[in-house]
Amino acid sequence: MNGAAASVRHLSAPLRPVRLGAFDVMLEREPSGVIHIRTAQVLPPYHATLSEPLEHWAKAAPDRVFLAQRDAEGRWRTLSYSQVLALTRRIGAALLRRGLSPDKPIAIVSGNDIEHALLALAAMNVGIPYAPISAAYSLLSSDFGKLRAIIDLLTPGLVFANDGLPFARALYATVPDNIELVVTRNPLGDRKTTMFADLIGAEDDAGVAAAQRQVTPDTIAKFLFTSGSTGTPKAVINSHRMLCSNQAMIAAGFAFVTDEPPVVVDWLPWSHTFGSNHNFNIVLVNGGSLYIDDGNPTPPGVPKTARNLREIAPTIYFNVPKGYEALVPHFRADEALRKNFFSRLKVLFYAGAGLNQTTWDDLTQLAIETTGERIIFLSSLGSTETSPLALACCWDFDRPGNIGLPAPGVELKLVPNEGKLEARLRGPHITPGYWRQPQLTREAFDEGGFYRIGDALKFADPADAGKGFLFDGRIAEDFKLSTGTWVSVGPLRARFIDACAPYVRDVVFAGPDRDDIVALVFPDFAACRKLAPEHAADAAPAAVLDDVRVRRKFAAVLEALAATSPGSSTRVMRVVLMAEPPSMDKGEMTDKGSINQRAVLKNRAALVDELYAAPLSSRVIGIKAA
Repeated sequence: MNGAAASVRHLSAPLRPVRLGAFDVMLEREPSGVIHIRTAQVLPPYHATLSEPLEHWAKAAPDRVFLAQRDAEGRWRTLSYSQVLALTRRIGAALLRRGLSPDKPIAIVSGNDIEHALLALAAMNVGIPYAPISAAYSLLSSDFGKLRAIIDLLTPGLVFANDGLPFARALYATVPDNIELVVTRNPLGDRKTTMFADLIGAEDDAGVAAAQRQVTPDTIAKFLFTSGSTGTPKAVINSHRMLCSNQAMIAAGFAFVTDEPPVVVDWLPWSHTFGSNHNFNIVLVNGGSLYIDDGNPTPPGVPKTARNLREIAPTIYFNVPKGYEALVPHFRADEALRKNFFSRLKVLFYAGAGLNQTTWDDLTQLAIETTGERIIFLSSLGSTETSPLALACCWDFDRPGNIGLPAPGVELKLVPNEGKLEARLRGPHITPGYWRQPQLTREAFDEGGFYRIGDALKFADPADAGKGFLFDGRIAEDFKLSTGTWVSVGPLRARFIDACAPYVRDVVFAGPDRDDIVALVFPDFAACRKLAPEHAADAAPAAVLDDVRVRRKFAAVLEALAATSPGSSTRVMRVVLMAEPPSMDKGEMTDKGSINQRAVLKNRAALVDELYAAPLSSRVIGIKAA
């Protein structure tokens, strides 16, 4: 069944009731072509600091589970709101005794766990910024270049890792001896290391209360690192005002989060704005329960996520598209998992990339078969610099891609740029800039104080702005062919990956000032191996990709895409399948798994030349021009 037919059938099923906000669009056009858009709804009042909701729920629901994670035996270890508040106050006292500050903040190099959360909440409570840093910079990098740059920029006064053993090499290589190291377990043998348990020491209620009174909405809560197109980490300043106002924006669109405490099972890293500012804070502000998922969208990680979802039924589920795609086979194979997952689920939320139609249809069909109801899919647009939500789709839409309208309090400016509409944003949720990088800060804002997010948007319905917006690519990634025709990389990438599913993980297009579009394809080796099952599971990637059946499959996809491509700007003529995955150390891949197009094209320039060489090399898969 094709996507359109499946969507029509799905829409006939009843939608599970969920309370959502309604945005009334207000649009103004300038003679220059610039468009200003906001909603008529006013941003509701919001907390001054993130300490306020923690204290509120510790009094209103002291025994409710706030944080949970599996222990070494696989049992759920839980902490209530009252327990978390008491622990963060004692940890806050220990942090104050160390004289930490914005110039000597806390750096957390390990991933999501209860100790990470306690340290972060304690620091914010007493006005000490912290920086959650992707564990990949320590565990997957070979040269620790990005971690070293981050430590040098931050000059932290304390560095935390949950386990000294796996992080030892990175800590020795990047953290100067005069900086205090704190670990939960396995201290570094030949370097003075503080145990996390020792931070839970003497109480100082008066000192903590005095420090808390000094925290204002404009106090720095944290630094979040983003690489952007440069590959060099930038420290995005996150104030309490940003994070608290953004939660009010989220609740304005996703009103159901205030109706009952949300239950969330989540793996998304707290070193990223989606996992921390969006998901963690939704739980905190609305008095919910967060079950820390020890899985992720990888072959060894997905079964862990499935196990957790078999036990804990979420009320809202967050994931990236690849995560949903990886879960579909588990839902199909496990009735108990399906029944528990969909039992009280109100919303399926995706962000970070476009969700393909196949996965959307699969999950919708599974929900209908399990419950008799559709579960609404919602999405949004934002970035680390926007806290993150800026636009939100809070209504039912018949296919993936609608990112909605500006949330209350957000001003959206659309500026004509080479035939597209470049999005710029202003509001209380926008960062004041990048820490210790004033030039980057100046470049990030226009003369009106609008943040240049770098995305292009287009109206879902040009005749009705109230129908929301669709993502129309990254301004910096688009390019012109030699004919002067613009190639819109974002939509082309989504179309290509959808057509190649499940055999492609990502793709990078080349073609500036050339006649045709060519592509460097990063395949899904496990899926490609199913086309050539004689290859062993440990077969070299190149051997699988050179198999005639794999090459024939990609040639067929190119032919099918070309048949539905009206012109050169949407027709991919040749591809090379990459046996070597994108490199984090070379800046080709970010720590969250997204591709840096510029870095890939720079590092693999010889392959691009090979794609355009005549005659075609043995590695190139191509089709004939029409």
